[in-house]
Amino acid sequence: MKKRNYIDDDEKEEILLESLDSGGASGVSVEAYPNLSTQDYQNVALLVVLYLLQGIPVGLAFGSIPFLLKSKLSYSQIGLFSLATYPYSLKLLWSPIVDAIYSKRVGRRKSWIIPIQLLTGSLFFWLGNHIDVMFNVEKPDVYTLTMLFFILIFFSATQDIAVDGWALTLLSKNSLSYASTAQTIGLNTGYFLSFTVFLAFNSADFSNKYLRKVPSDDGFLSLGSYLTFWSFVYLFVTIWLIFVKGEDATHSSDEMDIKTVYQTIWNICKMPHMRRFILVLLVAKIGFIANEAVTGLKLLEKGFSKEDLALAVLIDFPCQLLVGYYAARWSNGPQPLKPWIRAFYGRLIFAIVGMLVVYIFPANTKISSEMFFLVIASTVLSSFMSTVQFVSISAFMTTIADPVIGGTYMTLLATFSNFGGTWPRFFVLEAVDYFTEATCSFKNSKNIINVIDCVSEQDKSICNDNGGTCIVHKDGYFIVSIATVTIGTLLLFAFIIPQIKELQGLPPKVWKLKK
Repeated sequence: MKKRNYIDDDEKEEILLESLDSGGASGVSVEAYPNLSTQDYQNVALLVVLYLLQGIPVGLAFGSIPFLLKSKLSYSQIGLFSLATYPYSLKLLWSPIVDAIYSKRVGRRKSWIIPIQLLTGSLFFWLGNHIDVMFNVEKPDVYTLTMLFFILIFFSATQDIAVDGWALTLLSKNSLSYASTAQTIGLNTGYFLSFTVFLAFNSADFSNKYLRKVPSDDGFLSLGSYLTFWSFVYLFVTIWLIFVKGEDATHSSDEMDIKTVYQTIWNICKMPHMRRFILVLLVAKIGFIANEAVTGLKLLEKGFSKEDLALAVLIDFPCQLLVGYYAARWSNGPQPLKPWIRAFYGRLIFAIVGMLVVYIFPANTKISSEMFFLVIASTVLSSFMSTVQFVSISAFMTTIADPVIGGTYMTLLATFSNFGGTWPRFFVLEAVDYFTEATCSFKNSKNIINVIDCVSEQDKSICNDNGGTCIVHKDGYFIVSIATVTIGTLLLFAFIIPQIKELQGLPPKVWKLKK
């Protein structure tokens, strides 16, 4: 008889409650990282692959594309492109549909994962044949690019809903703690490939230095070729899911119509402690959003190369995998959010360090090894703090999530957490341009001196082409960064810490819906 790899609702509730109670007065605990069976190893590997596929478009939209666009667009225009990332923060709006509608023959989660991956792979293939042309113009059409990547991130977010739900039943009872680890490894790997690896191979300097004997003006890997490659990977994984990997039958107790799921979400949000937790998630990332959204772009603007920035992430990547594992262990116990608070201090500190790095960074000159090390160290340590926070908050969410509605409870929590880092980004990028004052003076063909604003990259090009020099009188980056760090620090001590201490001390049963 085939061994089942799912657990029923009561068992899932019990394991999550026990996870939160470990080390507490009850004396009942589950080992945080037990030995895995062969089947669990295979299922964890599958989750890593599925999360990796989600990380590919996420790494492009959040990482590489803004860096590629920076040389041709202003911060405000890049802020417009940042709207493409919103579906990942708004997936709660359609997660009940993903949770409630499916084919019993195909499987509750595969009913969504299979078509979504086929659509994503198809769009990747189309972009692979057209995107290089879209980028190789003086001023790329930011509206079209935003729409296309909005669709890609919408597909990725929808897949995330299904995979999060599948993780709760794909793993055996004692192995649920590996779900957040699989997510961390998979998403980080996908992001790493689409950011670090791609930017390095897309760089002509990197390719000529390490990959070619005969120099060329183009990188070794174009964006179109990269997208085409992943379109075939999506297709291969989807075929494997269709013909090889089965999905256990869904329990009837899990089945709810769409209206019921939306009502359930509303009931969750009405809990007084849940409203406070949601508010914490929505404001928690304000303090370091300017550092994460703008600092890297400012370094590029000052002459730091894309391949050097990619190298920083390359060094950072193995550190984050190791940190993700240990952060999950640190988050196991009666105070799962203690690492989250400590890492919060770290992210605020490195937001300040990021400002100092930008301030002292030499513009358009060869940087010293000491400066290069400082950029690498600040990038790696800032990312270290971010990973600790991500794993810690994910572990807490897993312990309080009521699995009665599959992935929707986790999606609800993840949505507000993601949105807390998404909604300020657009305003921060807009504010950098708004508060920046820069002018350029040059003589035209009639020997008349013209003075123009040179905040955008296009205006800077006009300035340089006419022999002028763009002089920055006031850099909006520092104004916005100081403001966000100040707001974030005040929020931390006046609101976030008191709320977190109270919320993580609540008994697990208060987070569950009344039956």
